[in-house]
Amino acid sequence: MQVFSTSILSASCALLIMGSLACGNGENNPIRIQPKDTLPTGSAKPKPQSPIRGVFSPQKTLHFDRSAIGPFLASHPSFKSYAADIQQFYARRRYAYAWYDEHGMVEQADNLYNYLLNMHTEGLPQQIVYPDALNEIFDDPADKRNPEHELMLTAQYFRYASTVWGGISEKETKKMEWFLPRKKLDLPSLLDSMIRDSSLLGRGYSIRQYNLLKNCLRQYKGLDSAAGHTVLSGHQAFRKGDSAKAIAQVRTKLRAFGDLASDSGGALFDEDLEVGVRRFQDRMGIKADGVLGRGTMLKINTPVARIIRQIMVNMERCRWVPDSLTNNYFIVNIPAFSLLAYSRDTLAFTMKVVVGKALHKTVIFNGDLKYVVFSPYWNVPPDILKKEILPALQKDPNYLARNNMEWNGKAVRQKPGPKNSLGLVKFLFPNSYHIYFHDTPAKSLFNEDQRAFSHGCIRLAEPKKMAIFLLRDDPRWTEKRVDQAMGGGKEIYVTLPKPVPVYIAYLTAWADRDGRLNLRDDIYHRDEQLSSMILNRSTK
Repeated sequence: MQVFSTSILSASCALLIMGSLACGNGENNPIRIQPKDTLPTGSAKPKPQSPIRGVFSPQKTLHFDRSAIGPFLASHPSFKSYAADIQQFYARRRYAYAWYDEHGMVEQADNLYNYLLNMHTEGLPQQIVYPDALNEIFDDPADKRNPEHELMLTAQYFRYASTVWGGISEKETKKMEWFLPRKKLDLPSLLDSMIRDSSLLGRGYSIRQYNLLKNCLRQYKGLDSAAGHTVLSGHQAFRKGDSAKAIAQVRTKLRAFGDLASDSGGALFDEDLEVGVRRFQDRMGIKADGVLGRGTMLKINTPVARIIRQIMVNMERCRWVPDSLTNNYFIVNIPAFSLLAYSRDTLAFTMKVVVGKALHKTVIFNGDLKYVVFSPYWNVPPDILKKEILPALQKDPNYLARNNMEWNGKAVRQKPGPKNSLGLVKFLFPNSYHIYFHDTPAKSLFNEDQRAFSHGCIRLAEPKKMAIFLLRDDPRWTEKRVDQAMGGGKEIYVTLPKPVPVYIAYLTAWADRDGRLNLRDDIYHRDEQLSSMILNRSTK
């Protein structure tokens, strides 16, 4: 099963790579933002009637009176939350104009207008506040420098940056149990940086994965309605060599999705279609057997509108990601049931994992992996002791002995060994959620497409590989010694010389190295809640 690739996740940003926001060329005619909050559905961009000279204005000779800020905010209450940022930005500049110089409006003002006009491409509801006032600035290319226009552009910039780069507040994301560190935005500093580097808005305070998803959003919004929304017929499984009307429909769908290079229109399940089906299955995280079974048909039949919402939701999650990581780290994506190990900013390996079932959700947070524990005891958590072990003891007094367990004071623990619930090794990154990585004797679970079976901890398909990777710089820990420690039956703690960061994330949509959209089931039912929050934010 294909997961995130090296080109998608690297240490240049927290979970995903730094990228760039495309800025495109203008159309032949000027486009005005509509008086309503909702923007046009197209991506046309305004073009001034005469050239705008310069870039972002670093000038320090043209000033306005600081007393203009108060009345502006009073008459534009939607910007009041940015009052402190606006005051700080202009105090640093001693109230010099930023969007104008001696020649008039600078190029970055037009760039900002383009971004505002095309906010719908950012996976957000299309809303601009005070569109008439904003349009007025661009109606006439002549120099119309005044404090009202200057402050309007700055306030619109801060609102755009906060919405597109910052996303929903950290207070709201914590309600959804997202405890990963959030990206911090210093809006005045961002705008100060634009003054020093006019290309900053073009590069964006975004991430590569965000922009890859942005491309996917554009693709799925542009799907032909017939190809994108046809409900396919047929309930039986189809294989190479079969022929049916449904096969022709599948061919059209997969061509629209990009899994087939062309659509012959044929109803015969040929080799090209089998390859396309495997590609689609791989993107969906299901067994890539090339057979059109019930599960694959259900995925193909997913309404495009639902996929678009899923892309938008995960673009929002990308907005929360911090800017950088250290050279070595682990990432677990819960819906993908996968772990990614990075060494010196390069993907070293991926690994299948088992995560918490819906009743015992694996928490979204970060920690520092500090200890490798060979041949571990399993200290039974109090809730499992109460709900499972004690009732079992009442029915069978020999339950502990049969399961290689023993009393440890008032607690119960399972002795080291091949039948231990933690397997032969565990990896600790101390946290208040009592979550860690560990081996498991239940190896067959890794053959399942859906692997949410644990009580919250994360089971590793290849724990020996993990141990060798973590101890690779210590010549004493040879592969032979790791094998001996795992099978020795005696608990051994090894403290790592340098902790390795662990990030546990929740992404149900991402793009791979080829820009192909990957989708996973929302196993914890978080997408709908976040989708509602995005829509609710658009009305405020």
